[in-house]
Amino acid sequence: MKLKTFYYPSKKADKYLQKIINRVEEIPKNIEKEIKKIGERVKNEGDKALIEYTYKFDGVLLEEKELRVSQEEIEKAYKEISSELFSAIKLAIEKVKKFHSQNLPQSWFIDEASEIILGQMIKPIESAGLYIPGGKGGETPLISTVIMTAIPAKVAGVERIVMVSPPRKNKTLHPALIVAAKEAGVDEIYKVGGPWSVFALAYGTKTLPKVDIICGPGNIYVTTAKKLISSFVGIDIIAGPSEVLIIADETANPEFITYDLLAQAEHDPMSLSILITTSKKLAKEVKKLIPQALEMGIRGEIAKEALSKRGGIIIVRDLKEAFFLANLIAPEHLEIMVKEPFDYLTLVKNAGAVFLGAFTPEAMGDYIAGPNHVLPTMGFARFSSSLSTEKFLKKINFLKYSPLALKKEAKEVILLASAENLPFHAEAVKVRLLKGV
Repeated sequence: MKLKTFYYPSKKADKYLQKIINRVEEIPKNIEKEIKKIGERVKNEGDKALIEYTYKFDGVLLEEKELRVSQEEIEKAYKEISSELFSAIKLAIEKVKKFHSQNLPQSWFIDEASEIILGQMIKPIESAGLYIPGGKGGETPLISTVIMTAIPAKVAGVERIVMVSPPRKNKTLHPALIVAAKEAGVDEIYKVGGPWSVFALAYGTKTLPKVDIICGPGNIYVTTAKKLISSFVGIDIIAGPSEVLIIADETANPEFITYDLLAQAEHDPMSLSILITTSKKLAKEVKKLIPQALEMGIRGEIAKEALSKRGGIIIVRDLKEAFFLANLIAPEHLEIMVKEPFDYLTLVKNAGAVFLGAFTPEAMGDYIAGPNHVLPTMGFARFSSSLSTEKFLKKINFLKYSPLALKKEAKEVILLASAENLPFHAEAVKVRLLKGV
């Protein structure tokens, strides 16, 4: 295949960019209708609905007592993974925990001469649910997603952390998934996935008590379920297909760029992989390498489809132009492969995460670097951020007035309340003044 190439500015480039900039995924009404029915059944029938949907869609028949991963299953999982993988899990947890511990907000207060005390308490959300996709038949465990969702919740101080994930055909979860969950601080693990598990986390069932916030990625059906329950339970973000945008100059290595583009493309047929470069030579080399590289990957067909649908190379006149376009696109992942990447960091206005230099592939951020890999997609980086400890925290404002302070500011409050035609607001202040304040 040949990756589409555009010269900017041009009409063809503008047409491509408009399509990419307006890439918000609309959920078809028929899908939303079907997922809503699933939600109603889970709400009304609880565990029975979970068992039936797990059998219908995952081909696994569980009993009610089998929904939760047992202590024996946990102990067995530890014995089934290699010591090398266990060490990798531990290192990833350590680095993610270190990063997320840096941005914990603190409670604070202002004391105005003991007459007015104002402040804000920081309190953790009491319970969090983590949705972890199982991959094909549960055999491609997203270990990194367990770590990236559980650790911020744990660092924030969430008391109860629950994980759900679809079971494998043998009625178990992948051992690496279980071990990662326990090491990251997950308290309860359930063998249930799909949109029905999201509704279970939101409504609660006999076996699976409800939570206050639900985090984690999923397909369009899981995303639809999260959207439907977002009015009464917290969610992280509405996520779309994975994205990478690479800005490169003539010094960049075409092989590095090729595999970084494919690393995102192999996620999903609708993934977004774009190269913006000032070098025609580099663009030509990348276009030549991609078909060769596609033959090597077991997910080559997925990557090929993604590149055909949404991939592209945009050749610009200078790097200033490249960053202008990158900020319009607002990608999930932005890689800067130029001679002096730090010189251009301040030009970035919209991106989920930025990867600087030739030896910082996006894959490092996916697994072990420390920053969270749950990031805004579909251009939402214009107004939202990565998953962090703050998502699992509440800010509760408090205030206290002394009699003297109330008297001092009463006139202004009465005037404002009267202007808004809210007489009882004004009377609530006046009655205190009449009592001899």
